[in-house]
Amino acid sequence: MQLLFNFIRRYWLVIAAINLTLITVLSLTPLAELPTVPGTDKTHHFIAYGALIFSVALRRPKRWLWIALFFFCWSGVIELLQPYVNRYGEWLDLLANGTGLMCGIALAFIVEKLFLTK
Repeated sequence: MQLLFNFIRRYWLVIAAINLTLITVLSLTPLAELPTVPGTDKTHHFIAYGALIFSVALRRPKRWLWIALFFFCWSGVIELLQPYVNRYGEWLDLLANGTGLMCGIALAFIVEKLFLTK
């Protein structure tokens, strides 16, 4: 387990960039209708943004809180752009994104205490 978390800490920037790209593309791709997948739309937002911040919070580079704020603002921009690509922008999605970011940070702190401290 420690090996996995050390891998995440080492490649945090690549992991975060890939996650941010996937979230952006999937959020702004026009769809005729949303695919049927388990869970709610808000759950998907929560998980996506929790996963996005996890590697950053686990590594905690300089100004990592600014990165978290950037992710939150980015999610707000996505919500504002979605109506222009035949999607729905919702304020509750933004709330789910922010909650996911906070929980991803909390989870990274817990993982660090349980698995990475000596």
